[in-house]
Amino acid sequence: MQKHVLVTGGAGYIGAHACKALAQAGFVPVAFDNLSTGWRDAVKFGPFVQGDLLDRASIDAAFHQFRPVAVMHFAALSLVGESMTDPGRYWRTNVNGSLNLVEAAVHAGCMNFVFSSTCATYGDQDGVVLDEDTPQHPINSYGASKKAIEEILKNFGAAYGLNHVIFRYFNVAGADPEAEVGEQHRPETHLIPLMLDAIEGRRPALTVFGQDYPTPDGTCVRDYVHVVDLADAHVKGVNWLLDGRGNRAFNLGTGHGFSVRQVVDASRAVTNRDVPIIQGPRRAGDAASLVSGSDRARTELGWEPARSTLPEMIRDALAWSQKPGFLR
Repeated sequence: MQKHVLVTGGAGYIGAHACKALAQAGFVPVAFDNLSTGWRDAVKFGPFVQGDLLDRASIDAAFHQFRPVAVMHFAALSLVGESMTDPGRYWRTNVNGSLNLVEAAVHAGCMNFVFSSTCATYGDQDGVVLDEDTPQHPINSYGASKKAIEEILKNFGAAYGLNHVIFRYFNVAGADPEAEVGEQHRPETHLIPLMLDAIEGRRPALTVFGQDYPTPDGTCVRDYVHVVDLADAHVKGVNWLLDGRGNRAFNLGTGHGFSVRQVVDASRAVTNRDVPIIQGPRRAGDAASLVSGSDRARTELGWEPARSTLPEMIRDALAWSQKPGFLR
């Protein structure tokens, strides 16, 4: 019997990689996406439903058609700067859309829910490796909206028995090493693809936002996780729930942070080319340092960030960006 998993945001960067990982694990991923930031061409591993989480009827129809055993929820607005200037859009899209999805899942009897959250729920807590017991004090509307969704899941778990796994992570990088899917945001905001675009001449230069943070070199520090490792964790999360192991939150990271300048230096070593740089001001809502440990994910899920080294993430992203027909 086929086991379908409804993957919201399944035409997006992380969602498409998760769909591939699900298919490789024997599931049938159903990509549910409104294509506002996703790509129809990224849906290669299972059925596609064009729908919107703010449209409850389209969600109900997907549950009725496919009867999924689990939901994997990626769909969200995720730009920190935009979330600070247009918070209403983030609360409306992320929280209202997620509430529609959760209610539809419970109504359909699909009681296994894997949620893509973020380390941005912790806020700016410098000098510590964040774990699952770290107090959550988000400093931007994006992180606050994700924290609110976590609370919704806990409430629905208590009221209706909705089983859920929550994954908190920050900077995702790299691409499928077979180059079937990769990173193509509109607009692109992630450091590594922006850096490669600058090297390849697709943009004039990389803007480094802020040089006076309380970090060793003054630039923001982040924990980077390879998208393939991240997708693997989400599949493990589905199996965790199907095995009846209960509700759990997991951080996903390497426990090692890298500054913007360190990432630039690593790219120079991989590509043997300099990165043109423009110095920019700080962006509102950016934390100085976010490093996410993953001891719980390692010990309980059996997860390892095996591909999550800077050279490997940069090499895989570079191979994807050099694929014939690539457009940014």
